[in-house]
Amino acid sequence: MTTTRPIVHQVAGHAGHLIQLEGSNAGRLGKYAHSKEALFYRSIAANDALAPLRPIVPAFYGTCKLEGQVAKTEDARESVRLTPGVESGIPQREFIVLEDLTYKFDKPNVLDVKLGTVLHDEDATPEKRVRSEAVARATTSGETGIRLTGFQVYDLVANKPIITTKEYGKSLKAVELPQGIARFFPLAADTTSSQTTTSTVTTSRTGLPADILLPILQNIRDDVEEIRDRVAEVHVRMRSTSLLVIYEADCKRAREKLRLLGEAGEQDENRDEDGDDEEQRPPLTYVVKLIDFAHSTPVPGQGPDEGVLKGLTTFMELLDGRIEEVQKHMST
Repeated sequence: MTTTRPIVHQVAGHAGHLIQLEGSNAGRLGKYAHSKEALFYRSIAANDALAPLRPIVPAFYGTCKLEGQVAKTEDARESVRLTPGVESGIPQREFIVLEDLTYKFDKPNVLDVKLGTVLHDEDATPEKRVRSEAVARATTSGETGIRLTGFQVYDLVANKPIITTKEYGKSLKAVELPQGIARFFPLAADTTSSQTTTSTVTTSRTGLPADILLPILQNIRDDVEEIRDRVAEVHVRMRSTSLLVIYEADCKRAREKLRLLGEAGEQDENRDEDGDDEEQRPPLTYVVKLIDFAHSTPVPGQGPDEGVLKGLTTFMELLDGRIEEVQKHMST
């Protein structure tokens, strides 16, 4: 039987809306179900017009409802039995069951990037439109299409993550976004140049050596470009959708995982593809996926979400800037 506990690596969203599954369903999580989000995940699987999204979203295993000791499931690939943890205090309600993207990482650094220039649904009330438009103008969302919603970076001395909350991302101006990216992708202190700029300052407690961080950044950048190209193929309005970025913070593990990836001879082992043998994949060094579809709606014939595309382009440019900074460190 599967037990549950509160999510460990949640960096954004509402507290209590995510639970980690254990036992026979380890590697999956339950998310408090919004009927529209469950419908959108099913549409991705069933609708060929949304097929480009399939490799860039978490695996979806259906829905379940906590009822005492056993959860009733609907459309799941296999039966999911859940026992609420005694200490969790989780109320009985329906969840969607998704792949836990942090599961195969030892010390995951996790970033949630809110995408889009429009933050309200198409059917939002006038009052809500006014509020969301004000938020977009007051933050980086309106100008750049992204907002750093929250992230964690592991303190390797204390062996626990340092959480940066949504207030930090809301306080940033567009010109300060590179500082936020450098804060999430810190360099280990022993690779820091004497010519360090404000955005590249590191401490000995966090960060990876440049020779490890650079290929991770380059691969993440390539994945974001693929995600942007795939989003450009679908006619969907995505409101409050996020880009979730995860990479390994433990230096020894990250180096070993990169070595195994190199031996495998493929850079796209981190992507889920039909026919992959999961048991034969190298351990994950990084992963990038789109998440949060409670406010996503197919709009056939109306084109892609330009605000989301703008945000993905912005994030690619920020990664390009960080890559250049790391390369400069390696040459000094």
